Amino acid sequence: MPEAPQRATRQHRRRLSPIWIVPLVAILIGLWMLYDNLSGLGPTITLQMENAEGIEAGKTLIKTRNVEVGRVEDVTLSDDMSHTVITARMQPDTERMLNDDARFWVVKPRIDREGISGLGTVLSGAYIQLLPGHGDEPQRDFDVLDQPPVAPPDAPGIRINLVSQVGSSLSAGDPITYQGFTVGRVENTEFDPDKKEMQHRLYIKAPYDSLVTDTTRFWVSSGVDLRLNSQGFQVNIESMESLIGGGVTFGVPEDVEMGEPAEPETTYQLFGDEESAREGTFDHYLDYVLMVEDTVRGLSHGDSVEYRGVRVGTVETVPWHFSAPQSNDSQDRFAIPVLIRIEPQRFDDTQDDFDADEWRDRLQGMFENGLRATLKRGNLLTGGLFVDLNFRDDPEPYESRTFEDKQVFPTTTGSLAQIEEKVSNLLDKLNDVQIEPVLDSLDETLSTTQNTMQQVNEIAASVDTLLDDPATRELPGNLNKTLRQTRDTLDGFSPDSQGYRELNDTLSRLESLMRDLQPVARTLSEKPNALIFDSEDAPDPQPRAPRQ
Repeated sequence: MPEAPQRATRQHRRRLSPIWIVPLVAILIGLWMLYDNLSGLGPTITLQMENAEGIEAGKTLIKTRNVEVGRVEDVTLSDDMSHTVITARMQPDTERMLNDDARFWVVKPRIDREGISGLGTVLSGAYIQLLPGHGDEPQRDFDVLDQPPVAPPDAPGIRINLVSQVGSSLSAGDPITYQGFTVGRVENTEFDPDKKEMQHRLYIKAPYDSLVTDTTRFWVSSGVDLRLNSQGFQVNIESMESLIGGGVTFGVPEDVEMGEPAEPETTYQLFGDEESAREGTFDHYLDYVLMVEDTVRGLSHGDSVEYRGVRVGTVETVPWHFSAPQSNDSQDRFAIPVLIRIEPQRFDDTQDDFDADEWRDRLQGMFENGLRATLKRGNLLTGGLFVDLNFRDDPEPYESRTFEDKQVFPTTTGSLAQIEEKVSNLLDKLNDVQIEPVLDSLDETLSTTQNTMQQVNEIAASVDTLLDDPATRELPGNLNKTLRQTRDTLDGFSPDSQGYRELNDTLSRLESLMRDLQPVARTLSEKPNALIFDSEDAPDPQPRAPRQ
C-alpha cells in the first residue's frame, strides 16, 4: 500500500521584538534611580515634644551651626495624646551626629536673663536646632528640650550635682557665681517625690572648675540677703542677674583648707545662705541640753553659743522634747529644755582626729570648776538671745545628770532674771513704805508753796505798777540831769580855779584850828567839868589884904 505523502510543517520561532528594549531600559533606569534615591536618603528620626508650636511638616528645617541637616516630614499626636511625635528625615552624612549625647531644641524668639534671642525666626519661622553628640551608642528617638542646653556634653569643665530641700527656687539657666563672677549655669532641676528633695545638675566651665574641691560649699544666691538676729542687721547684695532671678554661689570657708579637686558627678549639699554653708563645715559636735528656768523668748534655731564673745557652738532646737517627763523632785522640773551643739572645730583643728570622749571629759572638768551657761540679750533692737558660757565665782555644786539620753549642761540664772528679781524686791520695799504721811507732808508743802507763789505774784504786780508810773519813767532823765550838774560842779574845782584855791586856804585854816583845839579836846576828855571848875592841880587862892 503506498505511503501517504508527507506534508512539510512550518515551525514558527518567537523572537524578542526590538520594541521591548525601550521599556526594559526604562525599568532599569527607574530601578537605578530608585536605588540612587534610596541610597541618598539619610536616617529617619523621631522627636517627641510637649506641643508642636511653630513646627510644620515639609517646611520646618533641622539645623546645626545654621547648616541644614534635616527636614520635618510628619507631625502627629502620640497614641495617648499626651504629646506630639515628629518624624524627620536627616541627610546621609548625619549618622555620626545621632547618638545618646545629641540634643534637640526649638529655636524661636526668646526673652530670658541672657537677653533676646531667636529674632531671625520671626520672618523665617521656627526651626529645630541639633547639637551633635559624641556618644558611643547610636540613637534615633529623642526628646526635644524646652530650653537650649547650657553647654555641649563634651565642653571643657566639670558637671556636679546638688541636693537641697524643697524651696531652693532654682531653674535651668540660673547663673553660678564665684565672688560675683559668673562661672557656670544650672543645667537641670528635678524634684524627687520619694526623698522630698530637689536635685540640681550644674555645669562649671573651664578653667574655673579648679575652684571646686572636696571642701567647697554651695549656697543659694538670692540677690539680697537681709538678716536680723542677735548679731544685728546685715545686708548683702549680689549681682543684678542674681537679684532678678537668683542663682548659686560657692566658695571655701576661710578656716577650712582648699582641699583636693573635685571629681565629675560629685554630689554636694545646697545650703540656704552663706552662713548656713559655713556652719555646715562643722560636722563634728557634742550635743548638750540646757534646762532653762528663764524665758526663752528671742532664742531660736541657729543662734550662737559663745564663750566670752567667741562662738563655740550653735543652738539646735528650742524647745527640745518639752513634753518629756522630768524628775518631780528636781528644782527645774518646769524648766524648758534647749538642745545646743558644742563644735570644737571652731577653735581647734580636730577634723582628722576628733575624739568625742576626750572632749566630754574636758568639758566635765570645766563644769566642776564653775563653767555655766546663761541666756543673754544679744541685740536690744531685735530682742535676740544667745547662750553665754563663762566661769562663775560661787556656782552651785555640779551634779552630772541626763535628759532624754543627752547630758545636761549646767546653767545659772541670767542677768535679765537677776534684774527682774531686783526690780521685784524694790517694788516690795516700795509697797512697805508708808505713803500717806509722805502725801500729807507733800500736800502741806504744796499749800505753802502755793501761798508763796501768790505773794510773789502780788510783788510782781506791784513792781509792774511801779514801772508803769510816769514818774518812774522820768527817773532816768532826772538822773542824767543830776549827773551832768555834778560833772559841771566838779569841773569848777580844778587846781587852777579860784574856788579850788579858796577851798585849799579854808582847809589850811581849819587844820590849824584843829591843832589848837586838840589840847582843849584832850582836857575835856580827861575832865569834862574843866570848863566850869578849875584844875585840881592849881594852888588854893590866898586871900589878899585890901589895898589902902
